[in-house]
Amino acid sequence: MADRRSSWGKWIIIFAGCAAVIAGLLWYFLRDRDGVVQYQTTAVVRGDLTNEVSATGTLNPVTNVLVGCQVSGTISKIYVDYNSVVKSGQLIAELDPAQYKAQLEQSEANLANAKANLELQQVQAQRESALFTNKLVSGSDYDTAIATLHEAEATVQLDQAAVNMATVNLGYCKIYSPVDGIVIVNNIEVGQTVAASFNTPELFQIATDLKQMQIDSSVAEADVGGVVQGQDVDFTVDAYPYRTFRGQVTQVRNSPTTVNNVVTYDCVISVTNADYKLKPGMTANVAIIIARHKNVLEIPDSAFRVHPPETAMIITNAPAAQMAAASGTDTDHPRHHDHADGGQFRRTVFVLARQGNDDQLQAVQIKTGINDGLHTEVLNDLKEGDKVVTGVISPAGSGQNGSPFGGMPRFR
Repeated sequence: MADRRSSWGKWIIIFAGCAAVIAGLLWYFLRDRDGVVQYQTTAVVRGDLTNEVSATGTLNPVTNVLVGCQVSGTISKIYVDYNSVVKSGQLIAELDPAQYKAQLEQSEANLANAKANLELQQVQAQRESALFTNKLVSGSDYDTAIATLHEAEATVQLDQAAVNMATVNLGYCKIYSPVDGIVIVNNIEVGQTVAASFNTPELFQIATDLKQMQIDSSVAEADVGGVVQGQDVDFTVDAYPYRTFRGQVTQVRNSPTTVNNVVTYDCVISVTNADYKLKPGMTANVAIIIARHKNVLEIPDSAFRVHPPETAMIITNAPAAQMAAASGTDTDHPRHHDHADGGQFRRTVFVLARQGNDDQLQAVQIKTGINDGLHTEVLNDLKEGDKVVTGVISPAGSGQNGSPFGGMPRFR
């Protein structure tokens, strides 16, 4: 009987202990904590910031020459292919010249016939002139002889022009490179017929020098205001994702392009391609460096999106401001200030400042510099190590945007 009582006593003690622990935990997590607001903070640190404009573009040769032909015919010979290095004036292809040789021979024959007729008319004119002088023929016969002579002279000129044209067309059967460079496109094969009746067919594309290339990048109208000639550029291509290439802005063209109501401008970026890794047509992911500042004070951008609770007590670094409740609606309150000042922006952040034994929330108006998308440069009124508020944690059990287990951060 005594053992049974002892066993029951142990179980009662265990249950009582568990109940006490559970009650303590519930009290800890569900208590009001006197409505104390907690803040998430980040220390002001020094670092390097880069303000850049992102864009995409296409790599192209600086000079890309399209080579065509001015006459129609059948390709008989091709002397180059893709990636062939050519010199200016080098023969790169030929058309079958048989047709144009025949046209030249026909034109030469017509010219010879016209010259023979001219000689006959010159002799006839001299005879008519002598007879007219001796008044043996009428004036009309003499005039007819002179007009026939002039007509023969004009025929000779027309046939000479036809010979010249046939000679030029025969010369067009040989296609020469107009520049020094490398063949990047070859659109023809031996035996292919090209027709130049309505437009000039494109036979080859020759890039003058692939050691110097350019990127034609599309920059949005919202960003183009910060892009100027001479700025440095970092870019990558999908073929070499772990390598960063360098370039420089050489031209910002004023001609806009509108696609789906989005206005962009072509910013030309010069690129040195000494190792020939970059190829025409590659897509470049461009970062145009607008400004780069080293070893500057910086804070996260989330510090500008913090709004303290309406019941928080805030002090400010404004000259005439005093400690006041945050529930005021005065638009001159420092939390509403966010404006430009001499090309720099004045914005408001909140700092936890030590006042006696307590941390006091202080509103600080600062001047900001460049922004890299995540952090912003601080130009005044903050020093390294200051605790800048980046988030507000509601008091536990307050029922305001939080759970009974300590609350969740809220960003406004």
